[in-house]
Amino acid sequence: MLTLWGRRSSFNVQKVMWLLHEIGLPHRHIEAGGAHGGLDTPAFGAMNPHRKVPVIDDDGHVVWESHAILRYIAARHGGARFWHDDARIRSQADRWIDWVATGLQPDLLNGVFWGFYRTPAPARDMVAVSAAIARTDARLAVLDGVLAGRAFLGGDAPGLADIAAGTGLYRWFTLDIPRAPAPHVEAWYARLQQRPAYRDGVMIPYAELFGRLDF
Repeated sequence: MLTLWGRRSSFNVQKVMWLLHEIGLPHRHIEAGGAHGGLDTPAFGAMNPHRKVPVIDDDGHVVWESHAILRYIAARHGGARFWHDDARIRSQADRWIDWVATGLQPDLLNGVFWGFYRTPAPARDMVAVSAAIARTDARLAVLDGVLAGRAFLGGDAPGLADIAAGTGLYRWFTLDIPRAPAPHVEAWYARLQQRPAYRDGVMIPYAELFGRLDF
């Protein structure tokens, strides 16, 4: 059985949990990181020398880094919906996954969530946070244009592109911040919330992280 290590309130762990729930793959989840600790043990270091979550062990094969894990699970367990035989079709998700890693996630999670929510109020740099909000609005405006013509980035049902790009929406829309209108993104988020896999894997309270920079 596949084993996943990582705290449920971790954004990157939530991507993996969403995919596991979406495909109905039996797995074991071990809370690790943050208040749960465990990342400094020799056993964990042997799995991931960077000592970060998520990490999976699938029948003795260890994978770390959230997007590498998504691709691995999709290729081994996801079937054609998540890992098409045609590399040209797979590339449609790959380009969005890389865009999330290099653009959306640094602005939304690192810039907005960390800068605003994780940073104690006296230490917040609101000029930097406002700039990160503006950059995130601009990136979501790109998604808004794409989603004007489809229900999900993956087509008629969520695929890896939706999981990589859609996990952060829960935090984006629940933070007390100004946001530019993005009606197609908002409709996409509403559709994701209707899926049990999204609710179980992503819509997890994160109050434990407020004003905390230590994990």
